[in-house]
Amino acid sequence: MCGIAGIYAFSTNTPPVNTEELIRIRDTMTNRGPDGKGLWVSANKRCALAHRRLAIIDLTEAGHQPMSTANGRFHISFNGEIYNYIIEVNFT
Repeated sequence: MCGIAGIYAFSTNTPPVNTEELIRIRDTMTNRGPDGKGLWVSANKRCALAHRRLAIIDLTEAGHQPMSTANGRFHISFNGEIYNYIIEVNFT
């Protein structure tokens, strides 16, 4: 099971996300995701996501997280499977 961490500064009085702290949190979860690690921090440093990856089905870099939309507006880090995805099956 992957490891996920996030920090969000709710108030404008709250200090910005401490990236080094989030990296320490992420790296303490190495046993939950030994196959990869990722980090995303918003431009204003008020929101950040960290991820440790346990690759089971998709072993490629396409499964690297946190994931972002093509235009960079939305970001996600999640644990679990995406059901009903299309896979190519070769029976030869």
